[in-house]
Amino acid sequence: MGIEIGRLLTAMVTPFREDGSIDFPEARNLAQALIASGSDGVVVAGTTGESPTLSAEEKIRLFSEVKDALGDTGSVVANTGTYNTEESVELTKRVGQLGVDGVMAVVPYYNKPTQEGLYQHFRAVAKSTELPLILYNVPTRTSTNLSYDTTLKLSRISNIIGIKEASGDLDQISQIIKGAPEGFRVWSGNDNETMFIMALGGFGVISVASHLVGSQIRTMVQAMAEEKLHDATKLHLDLHPLFKVLFIISNPIPVKHAVGMLGFKVGKPRLPLLPPEVSTAKEIDAIVLQYQIDLPVPAKV
Repeated sequence: MGIEIGRLLTAMVTPFREDGSIDFPEARNLAQALIASGSDGVVVAGTTGESPTLSAEEKIRLFSEVKDALGDTGSVVANTGTYNTEESVELTKRVGQLGVDGVMAVVPYYNKPTQEGLYQHFRAVAKSTELPLILYNVPTRTSTNLSYDTTLKLSRISNIIGIKEASGDLDQISQIIKGAPEGFRVWSGNDNETMFIMALGGFGVISVASHLVGSQIRTMVQAMAEEKLHDATKLHLDLHPLFKVLFIISNPIPVKHAVGMLGFKVGKPRLPLLPPEVSTAKEIDAIVLQYQIDLPVPAKV
């Protein structure tokens, strides 16, 4: 099953060149910097990586390049889920040859499946691979919630190892944690909820803010794992303004702006996303500049 996937994963942005093509060398550099600044691994071509605008061939090369760059220093989770089950299965099969450590699949968006449809979709993706599979529930983007009972039903499939929960519904998350088999992991999908989900028994976080403050988030996650609530609370409160500003407009617009401001050549988002307007960029900058940044800043050439 590869290396341990880890408690702190960064949902990595995808760097683009000025012409809009993927900057693969910069993706390798950024992945290595994220591991150096505290992340256990990266999720590649997820929401933060602008997955809807990436072709299957671009995703395959991106997964391969990032895994080659990290080797055994950090885990790579490849997001292979789309709103098309056949396409998700095919991409998941191809990823199995790349040496990545796991795959992630989001609740199919736009077509609004029933809960049974969601079960059959994820079951088909899981059956297509021997890799560990992480479910991803984010109803604000998909328009459909993966219910706790469907999650628990899926948790009985041997290679479905956990879920990235971004529903914001702590009651639902509590029921998942209580009812899931031992070893089934719940990662927070929202940075501002990590402490609360871990207090319920969650495992960690798939983070956006860890692009900037990975070491500090790692310390908070470890404090929660060791039941040091006072220490974790202080870190959560210190980091909360950053968590909020990184979602002031649609993710990944703010974090991509911030990472670019630090010197990484991540470029603009692809349409239909745009860079932040000047006033919004200033608001992001003002908050980011208040923090000690853990990400190693590239040397100026």
